[in-house]
Amino acid sequence: MAEAQSLAYVFWHWRRPNVSAADYEARQRAFHAALAAAPPAGFTGSFSVAVSGAPWAAAGGGDAYEDWYLVRDYAALGELNAAAVAAPRAAAHDAAAAQAAGGAAGLYRLQLGRELRSPRFAHHFSKPAGVRYREFLAALEPRVAAASGALWMRQMTLGPAREFCLHAAEPVDLPPNVGALVLPLRPAWPDR
Repeated sequence: MAEAQSLAYVFWHWRRPNVSAADYEARQRAFHAALAAAPPAGFTGSFSVAVSGAPWAAAGGGDAYEDWYLVRDYAALGELNAAAVAAPRAAAHDAAAAQAAGGAAGLYRLQLGRELRSPRFAHHFSKPAGVRYREFLAALEPRVAAASGALWMRQMTLGPAREFCLHAAEPVDLPPNVGALVLPLRPAWPDR
């Protein structure tokens, strides 16, 4: 089963057309580094991946980034929100935000497996109608374990993406009735 109450604030964002990918990523890494150097209470880490093909990001699936900010619980979300734009992280945050053309966000809770800090694939899908959550998670548990993956579930319908996100190092063979959208990821922070 999942670690107790591990939550993730997920932020999809994309760069302005006149900004190079190298400069955009450098500013994003500087913000993540500033956050890691002075973490707020309850913050357990972050990672960022480049993604393409997510229909909820970058005007229908263009090149985008997906940042995962990991926290212990719901109270830590408030701490993260305040700390992200406060000293000593404010300058790095503002420099990164100035180059963004847009963004969308969601909130996820870890259901199965362990957090991956450099996933290579994201499988976005929804629970089939008529299946109970307990049965659905039980059916997915061996697949998540075999993949050494992390199964995240959207919370309170917050976010534009599908209900579940499975992170893994390789594509996972999921049941066809979940309609998974499998997206390759390229680590941008902390690995490059």
